[in-house]
Amino acid sequence: MSKLGNLGARLHRGEVGYDFVKNRKIWYGLSILITITAIVGLTVRGLNMGIEFEGGAVFNTPKNTSASVSQAEEYAEQASGHDAIVQKLGDGSLRIQVAGIDTDAANKIKNTLADDLKVDSEQINAELVGPSWGEQIANKAWQGLGIFLVLVVIYLAIAFEWRMALAAFVALIHDITITVGIYALVGFEVTPGTVIGLLTILGYSLYDTVVVFDSLKEQTKDITKQTRWTYSDIANRSINSTLVRSVNTTVVALLPVAGLLFIGGGVLGAGMLNDISLSLFVGLAAGAYSSIFIATPLVADLKEREPQLKALRKRVLAKRAQSAAKGETEVHGDDESYDGEPEDAAPAVVGPRNQPASRSRGRGRPSGKRR
Repeated sequence: MSKLGNLGARLHRGEVGYDFVKNRKIWYGLSILITITAIVGLTVRGLNMGIEFEGGAVFNTPKNTSASVSQAEEYAEQASGHDAIVQKLGDGSLRIQVAGIDTDAANKIKNTLADDLKVDSEQINAELVGPSWGEQIANKAWQGLGIFLVLVVIYLAIAFEWRMALAAFVALIHDITITVGIYALVGFEVTPGTVIGLLTILGYSLYDTVVVFDSLKEQTKDITKQTRWTYSDIANRSINSTLVRSVNTTVVALLPVAGLLFIGGGVLGAGMLNDISLSLFVGLAAGAYSSIFIATPLVADLKEREPQLKALRKRVLAKRAQSAAKGETEVHGDDESYDGEPEDAAPAVVGPRNQPASRSRGRGRPSGKRR
């Protein structure tokens, strides 16, 4: 077995682990800081909306146009009086976008660009985009997002409980805010491809969260019938038991997206790849982070406010203090096991695994020498 596979097995058995829930205030603070930065960037810089949302024209030049990107940008801004976005495509042609112009202005700009670029005006393909189409796209996206969030909350509340539904909802809003804020800070253009990427990351983020929630639900059956673990201990164990799978899934998903973003978008200059890949890259990373560091610790916080689990926590801590005072490791008994948790399992915390108490050697036989 590989080292990573061995680590995953030990994490699943609870032999090793990291106390994510105990350090939840650090993760909350880090997320709040990132979220505030994203909101400030969104407020100050705003989103760079594409012509699909603002309306305008797109001019595609012939292949192997001799003008550089900076020259074409200067020509387009002089001809239109508006800011222009120019991208050099893989075949050597230029894609020039000018927002906020009508049909008459587009025809004049096309002829002026043909003269400046020294090409025939018939070789420049002009496409006019109206703002109403982009507005319809945005409205449909918001409707789809709202319906998705409502259905997610209802499903999780039925399949699990309302606290898990609330935690998953907070994690999703966390992921969306960070992704949109990064878009504002980087200045990438927002296109329908961006909307597709945003809707895609929601499903991935939710999947990662539900995996941990399912493990947590299974391991907390009849939790109040024992006095070994608190709800936070078992929540921490659930995170650690699925940690390697979450990391592997995220890395495998990020590698092709990184190829699209840094190679397809950066080297080849493909604009649509940038629009989709940036939202996917940031969203996938934020989704993996929120499912581990935000959603499950938040569920533990909410659950341990319940009277039964609050009382359980007091009993567990009192028993541990009593065992520590006696110099014992921890008392394990048959009456303390519960469904979904093996008797000799240990909580996922940093440090050596607690050793179970020695079992009876007699196996039910009376003491004394055998005859």
